[in-house]
Amino acid sequence: MRFERVLELVADDPVFETGLLLAGDTDSGEVRRQLSRWVKTGKVIQLRRGYYVLGQPFCKRPGHPFVLANSMDPGSYVSLQSALAFHGLIPEHVPVVTSVTRGRPGRWDTQVGSFEYRHLKPTMLAGYEVVEPLPGQRAFVAGPAKALADLLYLHPGSDDPAYIEELRLQNLEEVPQGELHHWAAVAGSGKLERAVALVECLARREGEAYEGL
Repeated sequence: MRFERVLELVADDPVFETGLLLAGDTDSGEVRRQLSRWVKTGKVIQLRRGYYVLGQPFCKRPGHPFVLANSMDPGSYVSLQSALAFHGLIPEHVPVVTSVTRGRPGRWDTQVGSFEYRHLKPTMLAGYEVVEPLPGQRAFVAGPAKALADLLYLHPGSDDPAYIEELRLQNLEEVPQGELHHWAAVAGSGKLERAVALVECLARREGEAYEGL
């Protein structure tokens, strides 16, 4: 397969899979060898096994990191600190895109970013929404309450007041407290309920401080 043919096939796709190049009457062994050569020369960048993006200057439509994260693990959605930063609930930029998945956890550090996946039980895999991080690109991202619930559920010791303070949560009026309690009930987690109670206290303090201005 010529590289020009690859450009024709994937020019408009932020991420492409090996299977796309193997469709039809092709020599799978030769395609895989060519992919390996293209990765070595930088024409193609491997995200994880079977998932690739075009390198520069061939990539005409770079995918947003959230779009890449969704594509690398179909069925996952961006959550935890990545989604909290996206919604403006924490002040820091988050260099690693963290998602939740029903699959195995893992992390991939690539030339276009770092991507981490945390396992979440199927009953908790909801509460996400479709966002447009770049014009014309869509990604599944946890809503404000679900992103916070996922973080508190998965992080050990999240019911420690010191940990809640370390998060530097802000704009908590954007987080429906009822949704947090809903996810604590779905999770069946006493730790999450205690953590939610601490967040409620923080939200009240934040509201009182705003009213006192």
